[in-house]
Amino acid sequence: MVTVIQDLKQDWSLSASVAGFLAVLIAYAGPLVIFFQAAQAAQVSEAMMASWIWGISIGTAIPGIYLSIKYKAPIVTAWSAPGTVLLVTLFPQMSINEAVAAYIISAIVIFMVGATGYFDKVLQWIPNSIAAGMMAGILFQFGLGLFVATDTMPFIIFSMLGCYLLAKRLSPRYTMIWVLLCGVTLSLLLGKMNPVDINFTMTMPVLIWPEWSWHSTFNLAVPLILVSLSGQFLPGMAILNLSGYDTPAKPIVMATSIASLAVACVGGITITLAAITAALCTGKDAHELKEKRYIAGVANGIFYLLGGLFASSIVLVFSLLPQELIAALAGLALIGAISANITVAMKDDSQRESALITFLATASGMQFLGLSSVFWGICIGMIAHYILTKKSSKPVVV
Repeated sequence: MVTVIQDLKQDWSLSASVAGFLAVLIAYAGPLVIFFQAAQAAQVSEAMMASWIWGISIGTAIPGIYLSIKYKAPIVTAWSAPGTVLLVTLFPQMSINEAVAAYIISAIVIFMVGATGYFDKVLQWIPNSIAAGMMAGILFQFGLGLFVATDTMPFIIFSMLGCYLLAKRLSPRYTMIWVLLCGVTLSLLLGKMNPVDINFTMTMPVLIWPEWSWHSTFNLAVPLILVSLSGQFLPGMAILNLSGYDTPAKPIVMATSIASLAVACVGGITITLAAITAALCTGKDAHELKEKRYIAGVANGIFYLLGGLFASSIVLVFSLLPQELIAALAGLALIGAISANITVAMKDDSQRESALITFLATASGMQFLGLSSVFWGICIGMIAHYILTKKSSKPVVV
């Protein structure tokens, strides 16, 4: 324990901390909005809503901190955003108690998938070019969001872009710090901050007793398992591997599943591996040295702990910032990740076309048979790869 603390003190950096903070900021400002919609559909109380946020925040924080320290890699965890979308469509026909039972079932099944090592075997068959094409497709929309935001806040967004370019030239390690300060300062000066009454109070979780039903099993648990594995664990592992971290999927899937079980009865939906926000913590913007970027994963978990402890209040702090500012921050922070993945996807001539097909399918946002474009992107890309690639050419595994 003493050695761990000493390592953390020695490796801690401001740039990695900011990367971890930005990942939390974007998660609270984006996917958390869907959680509010689900709560409104379920017609739950404010105390219950705070308990949900407590559950997903604490459930995300603990495995992220533990895994990042243990494997010295920026392992960023998250709650299932696609699963939360399912909740919006299922409430109020499904009770909260039934939803909790579905969370428990999905956590047990995903744990078994991880424990058997099956997920690691699947990853070994995915070429780097296909994985990179998928990741580029996922991140593409966030890059576009930067410029779409200029429609409503052109001066602030273009100023942030200018700040990004100058900081990238003069102070590359602290680029996003300067961009964040620029955006917040201009928003304050121009009166663009959202009016919010902030009152910090500790949150107490509310226990919810599970109630099993076939309805919740087939309509929530099964889809939740599929979207978690294909839509978050798969791209999350891909970005870790593409960033040079060879951490196996087995301990990550098992640790997040245990966390899912722990927070299910307070309303916390399935905890998974992050993909989009993970891209903020795995690149050079977090730290120039790859072996010190794990601090971004630790910082991310610490900020989530604070968010969970003050769940009823901390979300109000994040709601101060205009959505355009959040979109610009995400877009600028992910430029490096988008560039790196496109480069890997297009590097091998023999796999370039199949990687491009993967990118286009993933970026399309298609929802065929209820499965996300991430799932179909990797499936269509793999089919294209095996048809177009000569048999003598062996795929380079992730």
